[in-house]
Amino acid sequence: MDCRVLSIQSHVVRGYVGNKSATFPLQVLGFEVDSINSVQFSNHTGYEHWKGQVLTADELHVLYEGITLNKVNQYDYILTGYTRDVSFLEMVVSMVQELKGTNPSLVYGRWHYSLYLSEYVPEDLLPVYREKVVPVADIITPNQFEAELLTGKKISTEKDAVEAIDLLHAMGPHTVVITSSDLLSPLGDQHLVALGSQTTVGAGGTKEKQQIRMDIPKVDAVFVGTGDLFAAMLLAWTHHHPNDLKTACEKTVSGMQHVIKRTITYAKEMAGPGSRPSPAQLELRVVQSKADIEEPSIAVEATTVQKLNR
Repeated sequence: MDCRVLSIQSHVVRGYVGNKSATFPLQVLGFEVDSINSVQFSNHTGYEHWKGQVLTADELHVLYEGITLNKVNQYDYILTGYTRDVSFLEMVVSMVQELKGTNPSLVYGRWHYSLYLSEYVPEDLLPVYREKVVPVADIITPNQFEAELLTGKKISTEKDAVEAIDLLHAMGPHTVVITSSDLLSPLGDQHLVALGSQTTVGAGGTKEKQQIRMDIPKVDAVFVGTGDLFAAMLLAWTHHHPNDLKTACEKTVSGMQHVIKRTITYAKEMAGPGSRPSPAQLELRVVQSKADIEEPSIAVEATTVQKLNR
């Protein structure tokens, strides 16, 4: 049977962000992808100029109504990206609830982006994320700042991070990955610390929780679309390894590292010695990384912090 994803994210004509970052990796990893473009821009907003259109909640409803009337609204996963509109976000939540009603095993993944949450998201949007989106989500991948916003808990230590993850689990999601943090890595300040946790139910009804940590090498450049790429690959690898968060995260992060390294190497070559690469030169080399997305060699290993049975 085909495994089908409904992806509601942004779209750009040039470059890789939103659906452009997520669709190709998902297809390479064996998924059918139906895309709804929440915005359609010429390019991402990190360029000097950008033009385009924004999809409204009513327009989203019209598209969803079309696939529903044709009875082609059967999905295994829903993947959504950033939005700054309350009514659009509430429409997404309504769609998720309806689709889960017809397919209880449907998995909804919601991903956030720190740049937008810290600087651009209206204050009235945070309660919607906290009270409506996270409770219906199955997988979320906040960074440290976003985890603090969602839980109201300050993260200063790894113990704080684990407690914040537990709070997020209590809100609904069975899989939580804090993708980056300011926590000190034992490998030094050139590494980011990521923490993940997954709760599963065993054959006998026993609940199990696997918690992992990763020390991820930093790259001195600003990339756009990496969060969308991470989300897509984590969705894919948690599907292929449903009870093994360690392996899923290792494959996701390692694939990301291969794409980023290929991108920065290309960007520096194009920019020339002593010149800083432009946004166009730093567009992710996604197609060129097909083999690494499909069969990533493990570049970053995860450590199992603890595995609990309840």
